[in-house]
Formats: sequence, structure tokens, C-alpha cells
Amino acid sequence: MRITLIGAGRIGSLHARLLAATPGIDQLIVADVDSARAREVAAAVGAQAIDSIPDAIRAADAVVIAAATTAHAELIVASVDAGRPTFCEKPLAEDLGHTLSVAAHIEASGVPFQLGFQRRFDAAYREARRLVATGELGTLYAMRMAGHDPEPPHESYIPQSGGLFRDFSIHDFDVLRYLTGREVVEVYADGGVLGFPVFAKYNDVDTAVATLRLDDGMLAVLTVARHDPLGYDIRTELFGSRDSVSVGLGPRTPMRSVEPGVPPPAGPAWPNFLDRFEAAYVAEFAAFLRVAAGLEPSPCTARDGVEALRVAEAATRSLHEHRPVAIAEIPG
Repeated sequence: MRITLIGAGRIGSLHARLLAATPGIDQLIVADVDSARAREVAAAVGAQAIDSIPDAIRAADAVVIAAATTAHAELIVASVDAGRPTFCEKPLAEDLGHTLSVAAHIEASGVPFQLGFQRRFDAAYREARRLVATGELGTLYAMRMAGHDPEPPHESYIPQSGGLFRDFSIHDFDVLRYLTGREVVEVYADGGVLGFPVFAKYNDVDTAVATLRLDDGMLAVLTVARHDPLGYDIRTELFGSRDSVSVGLGPRTPMRSVEPGVPPPAGPAWPNFLDRFEAAYVAEFAAFLRVAAGLEPSPCTARDGVEALRVAEAATRSLHEHRPVAIAEIPG
């Protein structure tokens, strides 16, 4: 199968390396608005660079989009209109209105599409989902999620990020739906600027919490922060009537116990999401090849992207209006 990768930035470079090593890909094509960068990334993995993005789409059997967020909507439409099975990193578009429009376009096209929520393909998250689905956890009483980045983004990124919940926590909101098979019905969020005053300049926060109620009454709690000096900390804890389990608790978790006799973490902390989830990205692309070949339905649809964004929108509105926000208030 011939795959065109559009985007040769930080995550695009990772994807180029992983796609070049993915069984079933006979030819990898790399394209970017910066053609020199595309050629550099392509050369590093033995791929072909094509300067024209429309030409690169036409040359492919399927397309992987890892370009800047502001380019996602246009590239998705171009790819599905060309009839190419398409994978795109989250989000579908830069705001809710465009996201709804792009999702409708994808669904009307009938072209296979997969959205990039890579945590769905992490081995531990998949095992947690199995335990919920089989009933081995019993009645699920609560979930606790943590998302802590090692360091805040550059100031130039903040005004275009969409805010903490849309940019970072949307992965947690998707995982919540994925693990439980339920929908969020209400969100209450709060936050503040505790360490980096630059976020206040853009009406954003660097630290926040959210309480989420699901349609079966279960509650989930999220903490999220732009700075963890010890490393990248992504965890989910599930508490049930029969068992309790954790995702992300291991020798590279950037946290130590102060209980007497408990040893410190054995390995270096995860430095970033690319390192933490590399194996998940590998599994995600293997799944996309099966989707592109028509062997199975998409495991992460455009509608999944819409629903996760609706939760992020509700959390953002709750943060700024200091009140619980029902998901029904957010267009869908």
C-alpha cells in the first residue's frame, strides 16, 4: 500500500519513522508546505518526497495527516474528496463549528476515516477497557484521571491552542468515553494560573480540575497541569465493586511514594507523549491499514472526535462561567 504522510514537523517526523517500518506499507510519500523539510524527513527514513500536496494525495492509496491543526479541515476534505482512506491527528478542525462541518462531510463521503486518539491503542488502556466491558471490575464507581505535561508550550502556541481542556484534556475526555462506553452529560471545571503568568495574558490557565458526570450516574475527576518538573504524567484509575486498576502507574511514572520502605521509581520518567505512547502509535497505524484496506470499521471515528470536543467545550465554558455545564448545551 502507498501511504502519503502530510506534515513533517515534530509528530510528522515520528510518524514518518513509524510508517516506514509498518508492515504492509510498500511506499511512503512525505509532503509538507515546507518542501525542504519534507525532503529532509523523507530522506531520513528512505521515503519519497513530493513537493505538491495535491499530487501527493493523488499518488497515494491512503493518506495520513499530521500537519498543523489549522490545516486539518482543508486536508481532510481534499483527501476524502479524492476517495482516499484518511487518518488525521486530532482535532478535526480548529473550532466546534468547523469540526461539525468536517465530520458531516466525512460521514457523507463514505470514505474510511480514522481520527488520531492514540491512547485507545495503548496496551494498558485496552486492558482497562476489557476489564470494564467484561464486568471484571464490577460496578464502576468512579474514575480518576491525571494529565500533567512536563513543561508549558512556547507562548506563540498558547493563543492558537484553544485552551487547556481543548488542547490537552481532550485525550482524557476521549479515553473516558472509550473505557466506559458511556457519554458525559455534565461538566464542572475550575482552574487558575499558578506558575506561568503568560497564560493569563490569553485568558487561559496552567492548572485545572474537572468533575464529569456520565449518563449512568458515574463520576470522573480530572486534574490537568502544564508543568510537572519530574516528567510526563498520564494516569487513569478505575474503581469498581470487584476490583480497582490503574493505567500509567509504573517504573517510569514521575511520582515517588514517601511511605517508609517504598523504593523510588526504577526507570527514568517519561519525557513526553511521543516517548510514552510510541507503541500505541505503532498499533494505531496497523489498525489504520486494516481500515484503509476495508478489513474492519474505524476504531476511532469523526463522531468520536466531535463528542470529545463537546466535552472539552463544556469544560472550557464551565471554567469561564463558574457553573456546571450540560453537554446538551453544546451543539452536536
